[in-house]
Amino acid sequence: MNDRKTRQNSKWIRLLIITIGTFIMGAGVNLIYEPMNMVVGGVSGLAIVVKKVTEGVIKGGVPVWITTAVVNIPLLLFALKVKGANFVKRTLFATVTFTLALYIIPSYSIIEGDRFLAAIAGGMLTGTGLGLVFRNGGSTGGTDLLGTILNHYFPNYSVANMLLFADCTIIVLGAFIFGINSALYAALAVYVTTKILDNLLEGMKFAKLAYIISNEPDKMSAHVMETLGHGATFIEAQGGYTKEAKRMLMCVVSNKQIVKLKECVAEIDPNSFLIISDAREVLGEGFIEIDY
Repeated sequence: MNDRKTRQNSKWIRLLIITIGTFIMGAGVNLIYEPMNMVVGGVSGLAIVVKKVTEGVIKGGVPVWITTAVVNIPLLLFALKVKGANFVKRTLFATVTFTLALYIIPSYSIIEGDRFLAAIAGGMLTGTGLGLVFRNGGSTGGTDLLGTILNHYFPNYSVANMLLFADCTIIVLGAFIFGINSALYAALAVYVTTKILDNLLEGMKFAKLAYIISNEPDKMSAHVMETLGHGATFIEAQGGYTKEAKRMLMCVVSNKQIVKLKECVAEIDPNSFLIISDAREVLGEGFIEIDY
């Protein structure tokens, strides 16, 4: 019963985080991209173009949220047909909340005139929002759905390639409508979005992965555990030149512990061979709890 309640609470928390993520994305579109005429791809980018083109027909043009909803509805129906209800269910909630965010948040420029700053700020907002959505199993639909649908009919092309083609097409369309300068700043915003999204999905570089090759592996392991409070894993290895069998230690420590780790290694065996690299994300005891 407690496990079921915990899972239920976790589900509601995930939905809340997805909602927050979509509203952050909506803020990026309505407060930065749309007022600055920056088309960064996706359905929202297409909606910005549609709003501009229809200004002469409808006062103020077709609102971004209406175009977003109209385009996503047939995409969701196609996805339901080719991918099934479970896939659409994960996408529907985030798509609805994103459209709702575009409707609620007023279109107002918070960064006047400075397109470089707008690209950075917009990229950070969009990347953060997407990261929160994707990390919690959601999808905002749009070109994500389009790429998945096209991949079903054209399996020789990956979803990533389909997404790249769709987004590039929308950005080029934006360049024709708003000019090349706006498109270049939009491309910068896409780059910032990608970097923020990658860090949120793969984890910030908050830990170090260390490999220690020593003639005193047992003493080294005990000293590392006693001093740093982290365990170590033995990996059977063999010298490429000497053909001598060795036990290599692998351990993960936080950034602030890396100096202490070097001291531990030097204290036990100054002749050790130490390799240190960045760990993108560490899940498990002593770091971030595994919860999926």
